[in-house]
Amino acid sequence: MRKSLIALAVGASLVLTGCGETQTSPSKNAKQADTKVAAAETKAVPADTLNNPLLVKSSLQYEAPQYDKIQLDHYLPAFKQGIQAQADEIAAIANNSDAPTFDNTIVAMEKTGALLRRAIGAFFNITGTISGENVRAIQSEVIPLLTAHGDNIDLNPQLFARVEAVYNNIDKLTGEDKRLTELTYKGFVRAGAKLDDAQKAKVRELNAELAKLTNDFGQNLMKVTKDAAVIVEDKAQLVGLPDTKIASLAAAAEAAGMKGKYLITLQNTTRQPIMTSLDNRELREKVWQASANRGMDLNGPLAIRLAELRAEKAKLMGYPNWATYVLNNQMAKTPDAVLTMLGDMAPKIVAKNELEAVELKALMSASGVQHDLKPWDWTYYAEKVRAQKYDLDESEVRNYFEINNVLEKGIFYALERQFGITFKERNDLPTYHPDVRTYEVFEADGTSIGLFYADYFAREGKRGGAWMNAFVGQNHLLGKKPVIVNVMNIPKPAEGQPALVSFNNVTTMFHEMGHGMHGMLSDVKYPKLAGTAVSRDYVEFPSQFQEDWAIHPDVLANYAKHYQTGESIPQDLLNKMLAANKFNQGFDSLEYVAAALLDMEWHSIAPGTKIESLADFEDKALRKNGVKSDYVPPRYKSNYFAHVFAGGYSAGYYAYMWSEVLAADAFNYMAKNGGLTREYGDKIRETIYSKGNSIDPNQQYLNFKGAKPEVEGLLIRRGLL
Repeated sequence: MRKSLIALAVGASLVLTGCGETQTSPSKNAKQADTKVAAAETKAVPADTLNNPLLVKSSLQYEAPQYDKIQLDHYLPAFKQGIQAQADEIAAIANNSDAPTFDNTIVAMEKTGALLRRAIGAFFNITGTISGENVRAIQSEVIPLLTAHGDNIDLNPQLFARVEAVYNNIDKLTGEDKRLTELTYKGFVRAGAKLDDAQKAKVRELNAELAKLTNDFGQNLMKVTKDAAVIVEDKAQLVGLPDTKIASLAAAAEAAGMKGKYLITLQNTTRQPIMTSLDNRELREKVWQASANRGMDLNGPLAIRLAELRAEKAKLMGYPNWATYVLNNQMAKTPDAVLTMLGDMAPKIVAKNELEAVELKALMSASGVQHDLKPWDWTYYAEKVRAQKYDLDESEVRNYFEINNVLEKGIFYALERQFGITFKERNDLPTYHPDVRTYEVFEADGTSIGLFYADYFAREGKRGGAWMNAFVGQNHLLGKKPVIVNVMNIPKPAEGQPALVSFNNVTTMFHEMGHGMHGMLSDVKYPKLAGTAVSRDYVEFPSQFQEDWAIHPDVLANYAKHYQTGESIPQDLLNKMLAANKFNQGFDSLEYVAAALLDMEWHSIAPGTKIESLADFEDKALRKNGVKSDYVPPRYKSNYFAHVFAGGYSAGYYAYMWSEVLAADAFNYMAKNGGLTREYGDKIRETIYSKGNSIDPNQQYLNFKGAKPEVEGLLIRRGLL
């Protein structure tokens, strides 16, 4: 039950970092709906449980959250009543005097927690999108309650005895029934159901501290990222930036009460997009240092403590370290499998990166630059080499990627070609912020299948990165259709400026919609098996698969239009962009692999290990794995590595590359068999997107392709071959 009910509470949203600049006009319904929830920080109302919209099923289509009615003070009572209601439901199952059966135990558990699911779906979306002190206070109070509630279910001996009895007769079950029973039983065992009472008490203690610290890490990161924003007083320091970007920095400063100045807010990753075009080296270094050192005092000790606690919990569960415990339940199965994959690629990636460094240093020397190449120099000079090598002006490219065209004529078009689905904007459904747009999704025959929310713009109170959430998950048991949201952090330009995005943001939009489709096209019976409820090293496959459609000729021709003239992107510019897209892949791959290996090192420590210095641990981990670089740091340093210390990717950040092997191989397979066609779109929908976790992921891929994936596609995709 923990996986299905409190995954969002521990920050397990599907995250990919994206960056860029754009803007769109808020929809009519968004403006109207902003009157309550988005203002909740300043307009809290007394809790009135009789009029709490979370305590009853939403009257909106597909039970979408009633954000026009929900107030901040509604959440805590809903959580408390939801927890008590499910506890009563679980107690009735555990104490049932009838012999345990699949229906009266496993299925009965799937039917519990309706109120709690509703509260989780509504609340843990706003904690990442419109958070503030009041929201964070509720979150800090709710997390321990949910953790204890999860333990009360997972460690209930009477309940587990019934689950185990059904599992012992699993051969009598078939299909989804068998899969659900297997996963439910294994979930209880992994949670500690077979431990003795003293060990269970220790698990509860560890879970409580882990939940608190992961929540603290995430909340600290939001605060320190805001506080670390760089203030610029002299416009002359911003030479190199386009006027639209300078205007957006001025607007950000004015919104923060610093009119006349310029505010550089930080993205989630170590590198900061602004350094690509910022001529002032001193300011570039200042921005980089602010990024790399944010949260060191607050989150450094938390990262160390979290790694130690996880190692201790792994030992209780009978595993030598946390990585082994986590990976036992993933496609990879063992840390050795992950280290082999990353280790095999690392030398090729490092070699590629060194060749790139030679090019950058040559340009610096030719330009009369005397200083050594440093991390805050890389993207700046890489962009100059890219422009020189491919004669490419990134600002010219952006003119052809207006956000509405990307979404509606690019992503929606590609999905219609693949799956026959269409999107219709809804102006009557309330949202939690005026930037959010809502679409209803239809099958080719006109049948409505769900709702999709798009929330693409950065704002104060929004955590960094990009992700997908489900307000409502699909399942036939309870008759639920999916309500899905994609979230990104694309900075808004100043008012009146065009809503243009980088090609990196284009691919991120396609990526997140891949997650969205994994939830939207889900077609399973049970909640626990629906949509993205799969292993971490599989969940990124359906999303990464969608990325490559962004550059499919038919798709590009439909959406890559100049925002002023409507003309298609010129072929020569497109050719340059596509060629340049594989440039700097040594850097991109190295910063990713360094972060993935750092994650594995943190979670491979033996129980009882004491770590004195975070910086020393990082340095030794990177050197040990041959990925220490003077100018390419990990994509995330430990003090702001939210994926693994505040989210659900501990010992799992490798999953992006593991899944990318599947995605690249699947795309190559489709390309060789007709490409963007309904025939193969329907095939991948039937075998992958619709199945959730109802079939083992390895078998899903075999059902799709008829063969195991090959790594060559990934190396080609990243320009490493």
